[in-house]
Amino acid sequence: MPRTAALALLLVSATACSAEDWKRGGMPEGITEQSEVVQSLWNGSWIAALATGVVVWGLILWSVAFHRKRKNSTEELPPQVRYNLPIEMLYTIVPLIMVSVLFFFTARDQNYLTDMSAKPDVTVKVEAFQWSWRFTTEAAGKTAEVVGVPADNYKAQEAPELVLPAGKRVQFNLSSPDVIHSFWVPAFKFKLDVIPGVDNRFQVVTLDKTGTFAGRCAELCGVDHSRMLFRVKLVTQAEFDQYIASQAGAQ
Repeated sequence: MPRTAALALLLVSATACSAEDWKRGGMPEGITEQSEVVQSLWNGSWIAALATGVVVWGLILWSVAFHRKRKNSTEELPPQVRYNLPIEMLYTIVPLIMVSVLFFFTARDQNYLTDMSAKPDVTVKVEAFQWSWRFTTEAAGKTAEVVGVPADNYKAQEAPELVLPAGKRVQFNLSSPDVIHSFWVPAFKFKLDVIPGVDNRFQVVTLDKTGTFAGRCAELCGVDHSRMLFRVKLVTQAEFDQYIASQAGAQ
């Protein structure tokens, strides 16, 4: 590709991103309270990484500018710094502090994301199999089941649709009868492996917004892994009540 064409493509890609996209650092718009915590951790990590990069780049440029070999110098090498205790303490202690701070925020947010102490309003049994999903949704004593088949697009009719109420706490119980899969809704900004024989569970609180969002398997699980798609549809409580009543009555 010619250099001008590549530059034009880069500019088009950059201008296609809205201010909100830049604020999210490339992450999708979240639809759960937990996704906002993940977004905060993501942004903080990028800020820390960029700040570290600026310091490192600055030191590199400073060294190149002021400690290069002079044109008329007869020395083979510039003066070497060895056994400088303050500098050695600096590049040992500073990284240790940085890692400790990142560990603190990561551990704090992880504990929040994996907290299962609250009682859910809706429980979804997620069964991942080669190569689709079965969702068994239970709410207010009623149960609705949806089974899908491999699909080329998450909006396709054959892709399973998981209907959830907005503004409610939802618990997901994950299981698999065959191989390891991974339950991933990008708008959740969270994914969890579905492992045979392992009781993986998590909860989210959906935001008070409606819409349809993509879901997929994030673990290479076989020949039709790329077609292991589904969609999550957030609806109002009234629409959810009507949906689960109709699904339960049809069983």
